[in-house]
Order: sequence, then structure tokens, then C-alpha cells
Amino acid sequence: MAMSFSGKTAIAGIGATDFSKCSGRSTLRLAVEACEAAIRDAGITPDMIDGMVTYTVDDNHEIDVCRSLGTDRLTHFSRIHHSGGAACGTIHQAAMAVMSGAANYCLVYRAFNERSETRFGVGVQERAPLPTPMEVDFGWSSPFGLLTPASWVAMFAQRYMHEYGATTEDFGRVAVACRRHAANNPAAFFYKQPISLEDHQKSRWIVKPLRLLDCCQESDGGQAFVVTTLERARDLQSKPAVIRAAVQGSCDDQQMMKSYYRKSISGISEMALCAEQVYAESGLSAADIQTAVFYDHFTPLVLPQLEEFGFCKRGEAKDFIKDGNIEIGGRLPVNTHGGQIGEAYLHGMNGIAEGVRLTRGESCNQPQHVDNVLVTAAAAVPTSALILSRDR
Repeated sequence: MAMSFSGKTAIAGIGATDFSKCSGRSTLRLAVEACEAAIRDAGITPDMIDGMVTYTVDDNHEIDVCRSLGTDRLTHFSRIHHSGGAACGTIHQAAMAVMSGAANYCLVYRAFNERSETRFGVGVQERAPLPTPMEVDFGWSSPFGLLTPASWVAMFAQRYMHEYGATTEDFGRVAVACRRHAANNPAAFFYKQPISLEDHQKSRWIVKPLRLLDCCQESDGGQAFVVTTLERARDLQSKPAVIRAAVQGSCDDQQMMKSYYRKSISGISEMALCAEQVYAESGLSAADIQTAVFYDHFTPLVLPQLEEFGFCKRGEAKDFIKDGNIEIGGRLPVNTHGGQIGEAYLHGMNGIAEGVRLTRGESCNQPQHVDNVLVTAAAAVPTSALILSRDR
């Protein structure tokens, strides 16, 4: 029987840099700044850190971060694949590490200059193909013009619209809600810059049916967390966010951003698997979740996430959103920090930070009576999810 760490581990500290389009610093400096802030928030010292987890695509080696922080020994270090799909998976790995005794205080971080240096949005069009399995997979779609993340998601969006009658306005309502929330968040790039549905509909096409305002930002910045046991976290200075569930998921005929060969591509199988696991591990259901942080790299993928996690039936997300349910005061306020559309694109890590703030009662758009927060990682790739709970 698998060991469960539900309710036994916690996020004890969060830290971030500023979010910008040109940081003017190295990615290592961004990583260290975020880590130092998380350590301060937890109220511990760098020499207490003995575990580290990050993404395989993060170019800041653990040993370099350790030297810069003044951490002199690591007993656990690991990395998670699949870019934004790794987000909640890093917390999953860190929780397992501290629960098993492999580490006492695990530092989780992600930092990049994704606007001023490496831009993920350019996709594969400027990359020489290599004879690897992933590049071979891209070879089946690239000749047809599917070269960028926006174009890969557009295929899913077109099919979803065809099956369920969704429109670009339905996608736009997600963007409007995220930007409204970001407008009240001083840390957000689009602070005090809300948009209307008319603004969304007038924004230029990127790849039909995606408009500019359906797409996440490109950002420079860093985010970090301290993960430890709940027992230890309760003795530290900041209120812990209890990790009720942390899971990963990959499903049938999985590919990176373009699993087009499944029987249906209007849902997200890997998210359904994550939903099944987080509810089973936590003992909770959709009815027990008061707010959610959905990975919003592209607005159309928020709709099937609502459906896969049981907040509405298949094909009904458009109506759920239109009725105001994802707004503050609605049934399920979504992306109260502004999401990756409104705050910053940090491969989902800033969404986890917002989940922690929501459990602490510290969000800039704090809903009332938040006990449990759902957080997801990237859709359309092997992914991960969390349920964070208020410490009672």
C-alpha cells in the first residue's frame, strides 16, 4: 500500500522576485533571490536546507544555488520533467522527501528570463530537429504549420468549440476575470490594467481561435518554496499551507502539447487522472474546494480543467463561467492573483504561491471562508496538481 503524506506535510515559506519583461539579472541571481525570500518567510536559515527540487528545464544547478545561499549539505535533490507540467510535481517530490526522512527542509525553486532570453513561445520553428523521440513526434505536425504552443492549443480549442458550442467570447471571459484580479495585485505585471470583453474581442489573432489576450505572458522572474513536515512547519513563523494532496498524471497516447491521437481531444485525460487522485488522497470532492488556481497558459484550456475536476459537467464550463462563477463572490473564484495571463508566467509556480496565500488569508483578492484550494500545473502535457488546505 502506498504511503500517504496527506495532511502531514506543508509549505512553510514562499518567496519571489519581481516579475518583469527584462530582469537585468542572471537566472541564478533570480533563483537565489527567490530562495532567500522563501527562507526568510519560513523563518529558518540557509544551513537548515538539506533538500532541493526544481524542473529539468531550469538552468540553475542545485550546487550553484547551494553555494550562493550558503547551504553546505544536501541529502535530497531531484528534478521534474515536462516544463509547466512539473509545477505541482515539485511540491509532490519535496513532500515525499520530507515525509520519508530523505530531507528535513526542502527548497523548491524555478527561475528564468523567459522574456528577455529564452522564449518558450517560439516553439520548434527556430530549433534544429534532432533524432529523439520527442522531435520525431513533432515531425508529424510541424510540416502542417503546428510550430508553436499557441498553434498546438488552437487545435484542441477548435475541437472543443465544435463539440460543445463554445465561442471565443467564452474564452475571453476567462481572460477578463484574470485581468480583473491582476488589476488589484501590486505584484502583477498588469496591475491596475483590467480589460473588457470588447478589448479581448478586438485583440489580434495569434492562431485562430486564439487571440492575443487568450495567451499567457512571457516573464522574467523567480519563485521558491520551503517544504517540510506539518509538525515542523507549525513551529515556524509563517502560517503553513497544509498539503492535503499532491499528485502527478500522464495518460494514454500522451505527447507534449499535442496528444491529437486519442479517441477524444476535447477533454484532458491527464487532468482527469490528477482529479481522481487528489480527491482520493485528500478525502475531499469538488464541493469541498472554495477556490482554484488553474494553469492558464491559454484560456481555452481552463474550460476543460473546470470539467475534469468536477466543478461542472462536460461541455458546461462556458455556462459556469458566463454565470460569474469564477469571479470573486462566485462559486469558485479562479486565479485570484491574475494567473499567468495577468500576474506573470512562471511555469505555474506563482500559482502555487497564490494557493499558499489563499490558505493564509493573504490574497489581494481574498474570498471569504477558504479552507481548501485546488492548484493545477500545465494542461496538455504530463502534469500535476495540488490541494492546499488552511491549517486548523
